[in-house]
Amino acid sequence: MNIGIDIRPLMTAPRTGVGEYTYELLNAIFNLDKNNQYFLFYNSSRDVSANIPKWDFPNVKIIDSHIPNKFFNFGLGVFKYPKLDKVFPEKIDLWFSPNLNFTALSREIKYILTIHDISFDLFPKFSTRKQFFWHKAIRPKNQCERANVIITPSENTKRDIVNYYKISPEKIKVIYPGVGICHPREGGDPGRCDWIPDQVGNDTPKRNTDIKQKYNLPEKFILFLGTIEPRKNIIGLIEAFETYRAKNQSVEHLVIAGAPGWKNEEIYARAKNSNLADKIHFINFVAPEDKDALYASADLFVYPSLYEGFGFPVLEAMSLGTPVITSNRSSLPEVTGSAAYLIDPTRPEQLALAMNELLNNKNLRDWHIQKGLEQVKKYSWDKAGREWLNILK
Repeated sequence: MNIGIDIRPLMTAPRTGVGEYTYELLNAIFNLDKNNQYFLFYNSSRDVSANIPKWDFPNVKIIDSHIPNKFFNFGLGVFKYPKLDKVFPEKIDLWFSPNLNFTALSREIKYILTIHDISFDLFPKFSTRKQFFWHKAIRPKNQCERANVIITPSENTKRDIVNYYKISPEKIKVIYPGVGICHPREGGDPGRCDWIPDQVGNDTPKRNTDIKQKYNLPEKFILFLGTIEPRKNIIGLIEAFETYRAKNQSVEHLVIAGAPGWKNEEIYARAKNSNLADKIHFINFVAPEDKDALYASADLFVYPSLYEGFGFPVLEAMSLGTPVITSNRSSLPEVTGSAAYLIDPTRPEQLALAMNELLNNKNLRDWHIQKGLEQVKKYSWDKAGREWLNILK
């Protein structure tokens, strides 16, 4: 079978969460499948070849196009041209899109589509105007109706698609992504990592004092890692941190890591005006090879997001033996099971109480750490790759 794959999520560096999903899933598939032929496509008017993975498999070929995206997406969105399956000299039997994007395919082509979440429809207030209109233009519901199989990373996202777009649940397959420990490749690009899912929890890295020097971190801290944007509920986190510190003789600081996103002016202003402003640290983007040491160095990981399609950071933190507090909504309870301390993200006082219990109750803390190490073993990219290949059958 000839399979076309949209690798446009891999064009940017550093890779986003969707980019990591695309790379790791495809890497697992290519390592498992030596029979089907894979034809990978991306389009960019700029030279982004340095960001595209160099897969060395005889059954994997990459084809690029250099049409400016404005014209390319306009043609796909308005005229349904070019048909993406026609950009290859070989006849394509099936198309896989690992994320929503402008897509036009010939009628006879089978179509597998991954949808990570539909927060853009459920919570439009968290998006910028540009993001809102971009998602409207790609017509997610129409793509769901066109797809033969829809893959979601959680049962929660599946329910959202069924309820909001009125799509039959029979055509939606939940495939949980993998998760693991990030190790820099020896002699390789320092910005790239290997994620080793089957070794999670077996060889937890030692706490790295160098990471604290590199990012100028305090000795003891509560960690958040994610894009700095409203949906992550960072203002609620700051309020909870203030409440916790007001009621405890504590030395913990709050470290907020992650690339600046959108609609975040209020977040930065709230931190600046806090009575604990000198205890709140924004360290921006963290290099992939530093994430394991950062998680392991934190006393507690807190992720009070208002909505997630999956939520990689909570599992990444668990894999490093760091106890986790996260929200009791969307996919997060499903993903973490009983391993995380679940709270209502709209109630900062509840989050503050959870901080107090996990930082000061050793038995409870150790219980959540052990449960977390057990929970992450359920997630493997090899398993995800095998489940994706089963769809072809």
